[in-house]
Amino acid sequence: MVIVRSEMFSVAILWFGVVSAVILFNLPFGYWRASVRKFSRPWFLSVHLPVPFVIFMRIYFRLGWHWTTYPVLVGAYFAGQWWGGRIYRRLDRSMKASSCLLVDLFTLWSGGRENGA
Repeated sequence: MVIVRSEMFSVAILWFGVVSAVILFNLPFGYWRASVRKFSRPWFLSVHLPVPFVIFMRIYFRLGWHWTTYPVLVGAYFAGQWWGGRIYRRLDRSMKASSCLLVDLFTLWSGGRENGA
């Protein structure tokens, strides 16, 4: 079977999209993980709740279960967790950060004002 250049490009775009989705999906969970005590129940949930999403992406996009695909998706998974934690630590220095990334981004976007004041 000959793989045409356009098919290779399509596969690369698919992998780029899946890796980006895994990273973006893990950002809020990494943010949450950084705000709780290590090895507590919320920490455990923040680390493991995104796993079904990665499995769903594998099945939905038919990426397969070949051992060479694991490093890419595991790397994307931990990159999202790590970047989420970094965002938490940065925001916690500049303001009193909560454990929810969306709430803190909205607070930052609205100028730190709550209730429209």
